[in-house]
Amino acid sequence: MATKANLSNETITKCKTKLLQMKAEAMNRSKQAAQNFNMIDKSAGDEIDQSAAHQEEHTFLVNQTRLKSQLLEIEFALGRIEQGFYGICEETEEPIEAERLMALPYTRLSIEGAEIRENTRRKFAR
Repeated sequence: MATKANLSNETITKCKTKLLQMKAEAMNRSKQAAQNFNMIDKSAGDEIDQSAAHQEEHTFLVNQTRLKSQLLEIEFALGRIEQGFYGICEETEEPIEAERLMALPYTRLSIEGAEIRENTRRKFAR
């Protein structure tokens, strides 16, 4: 069972504010990208134009998938704040460094936890 992180209320408040700002920015980027994509005439033109439109669609979908993943991580982090488990590494169950949380407020792993997970991933990728 995870322990409570030793983060100050000020750090948690700053991280929450940053998460909410990141969420709003990601949602705006997603909405803007969708509007731009919908303005493209995907059926017009010759094979080259249609190929370019297909590539645009692929790029759009990849970017939307990335934004969705980022939004999910942000939502999970906000949930951890509400539940009182924010700042606890999922791998080591130790507190995540405050500097790391300020730089990447939706992280689930401490530096040590990230290294452990990466080493495990490499080990099983062979």
